[in-house]
Amino acid sequence: MSRETGISPASVMRIWHAFGIKPHLEKTFKLSTDPLFVDKVQDIVGLYLNPPDRALVLCVDEKGQIQALNRTQPGLPLAPGNPATRTHDYKRHGTTSLFAALDVATGEVIGRLKRQHRSVEFLSFLKEVDASLPADVPIHLIMDNYATHKTDKVKACEPPRVSRRPFCLSHATWADSVSC
Repeated sequence: MSRETGISPASVMRIWHAFGIKPHLEKTFKLSTDPLFVDKVQDIVGLYLNPPDRALVLCVDEKGQIQALNRTQPGLPLAPGNPATRTHDYKRHGTTSLFAALDVATGEVIGRLKRQHRSVEFLSFLKEVDASLPADVPIHLIMDNYATHKTDKVKACEPPRVSRRPFCLSHATWADSVSC
């Protein structure tokens, strides 16, 4: 770059640094082969940008294998000039799974911790979400295509007012705002 522009390598580096340019880094991506990709994107983005009147749009996702840890001793609180402290050792309490539903319009999150990460727990979470919301409001769900979302048991038992949107496509987690 310095040869092409006639400025010193140090100047090139300073300019790149000032603008956050990192030409040595690469990111990978995968193009979708789904013929309905554009339609699905338009449907999902449409729900984010223009949610239906008198309906809730919830983006649903889960995070499994979260370590449940407790410190062996209490730490010291944050004080002026001193950071909060915590002990280096901890006691393991296994793992847990976090299920979350983000209300696209308000940013409110409904979250539940479950012991396991199966379709049984996912269905239980959907029923808890349904029970916590006004009964006369339709619900549109945006979610990824994780296996627990697609089981026959979940499809048969999910609340009747729930409208599923096309699953966010594989390698398209940008469409799933609760996981971002």
